[in-house]
Amino acid sequence: MKQISIFLLLFLSFFTNLTANDLVEFSQWKKNFKNIALANNISEKTFDMTMANVKFLPKVIEYDRYQPEFYEDTKTYISKRTSKKKVKKGINFYRDNTGLINDVEKIFKIEKELLLSLMGIETNYGTYVGKMDILSSLATLSYDKRRSQFFTKELLILLKLIDTNQIDYKTLYGSWAGAFGFFQFMPSTIKNHALDFNKDKAIDLKNPKDAYASAANYLNNMGWKSNSHCFYQIELKENISSKYLNVSAKKLVNKKKLKFFKKFIKNSSKLDSIDENLKVAIITPDKDIIPNAETLNPAYIVFDNYEIILKWNRSLRFALAVCTLKNKIKNDI
Repeated sequence: MKQISIFLLLFLSFFTNLTANDLVEFSQWKKNFKNIALANNISEKTFDMTMANVKFLPKVIEYDRYQPEFYEDTKTYISKRTSKKKVKKGINFYRDNTGLINDVEKIFKIEKELLLSLMGIETNYGTYVGKMDILSSLATLSYDKRRSQFFTKELLILLKLIDTNQIDYKTLYGSWAGAFGFFQFMPSTIKNHALDFNKDKAIDLKNPKDAYASAANYLNNMGWKSNSHCFYQIELKENISSKYLNVSAKKLVNKKKLKFFKKFIKNSSKLDSIDENLKVAIITPDKDIIPNAETLNPAYIVFDNYEIILKWNRSLRFALAVCTLKNKIKNDI
């Protein structure tokens, strides 16, 4: 027991020193980052105003190292995010915002059930948009070496949006990764796709009008095809080559026409009504992530719309959950 206590004290001491070192180094990082920001045409006034209270957040590093997309099996991940309670809440949100949602669907040609699904999974219909200081989160992740280049770029974009009065920095509370609003937009997504739909001269992604139109615009710009296929769960035969099994969301490889893959699918008859010339991919999302996962199960045939959701969030499970909830809402709406 004494040895365990000594070990615990040493561990805590190491962690405390590590955090202390981070705090010192983070302070130096802020000084260096100011030069980068000014070189990227961020005004000194905006930088000093927005970055004065930015802090290193150790919790953000913890969250970055442990994400449920990387540890939950597919069945668990999907079932948690597509429950009857979630569907009911989505239907109720639609009833409360019918005019807006129907208008957005007509203008942008994006199905209402897809937007409801994305909002439900991202923020539980606006009830959980995150409470983290986004500027501090992005600064912490920019300072951290794991994905520094990506988050430095996002932080610079956000500062520019503040500098040009498109975003009110006082409202910037959201996810640990720097995502903001009802649909959890990163700064680059805000810059490229967000809209001032209600014409009040500001983009407020915690306002249903701006948020819904911005999400629909984003999906439209990415090439979402209304009322087209997303995925089908399949049973694979043992003779399929592993090179056709995608386990990473970074890029789906070895896509083929559906008719090529049918000979490897036990329950291929469920796909008979689909154009055989459509290019598809096969994913096996549990393999290489879940300990002792089967190589061929679960498996899914995925279509172009599925890859559009991957552009929104690079997670095989996230895209499956979005399309699953979309279908459930469509059946009940």
